[in-house]
Amino acid sequence: MSAVRIGKADEIKDGDYRVVAIDRFEVGVFNNGGRFVAYENRCPHYDGPVCQGRIYNRVEEVLDERQCHVGLRFGAERHIVCPWHGWEFNLETGVHPGDKHMKLKKVNVEVLDGDIWVETPRPR
Repeated sequence: MSAVRIGKADEIKDGDYRVVAIDRFEVGVFNNGGRFVAYENRCPHYDGPVCQGRIYNRVEEVLDERQCHVGLRFGAERHIVCPWHGWEFNLETGVHPGDKHMKLKKVNVEVLDGDIWVETPRPR
């Protein structure tokens, strides 16, 4: 593994992201409430460019006391949705909300002296 500087932390505002190509490796770096997370830009479903999807708060179903549907609401958990087939993943953990075994591949990311560094795999 090697670390690559991808830019300044203050260039990616809260709720925003950057997708960076490093040789044949693409990584998405997200500012999620001031904490940076990064994932390989490959959806585990069909290798779609998941990090280029839309980010929104998770949609939750509202049930009444009889457990009957009464509406929908946005929760606090942020999700990213793959633009190819709509698969969604928790932005903080990378895990699919319906199947804990389906998850994005995390990439180590660190902010040092205001710069964002990500670890990339060694070339094969």
